[in-house]
Amino acid sequence: MAQPSSLRRPAATLSCAFGVGLMLLGGCASAPVPKEQLAVAEAAVKQASSTATGEGAPLELRVATDKLAGARAAVASGDMVRARQLAEQAELDARVAELHAQTTRSRKAAEESQNAARALSEELDRKAVR
Repeated sequence: MAQPSSLRRPAATLSCAFGVGLMLLGGCASAPVPKEQLAVAEAAVKQASSTATGEGAPLELRVATDKLAGARAAVASGDMVRARQLAEQAELDARVAELHAQTTRSRKAAEESQNAARALSEELDRKAVR
């Protein structure tokens, strides 16, 4: 027994929607090279690659440089979505490395100031006892 045409239309509509969905997904696969994001990430990693950051936050800096390398590799393999993600992460990780190094330097400076204040206080106490 044949189905009425009104029952076949939803199936046709569903397959059409499915086809459109596949075309949209296919469009994502051909994303352009994220040149701007790669350039921003490279600049952030370069800026973070100072001696101070290398000494104060070597692990964080390594994570940023590894992600930037991963972004470049993703471009080479044609995975532009992954390249963009890794470039964005590399930029943020480079900024985290800089901030961590700055925090480490600030903490060391505060400790040195406290030690100097303590030494001065002890010296004043010794002079007052004499």
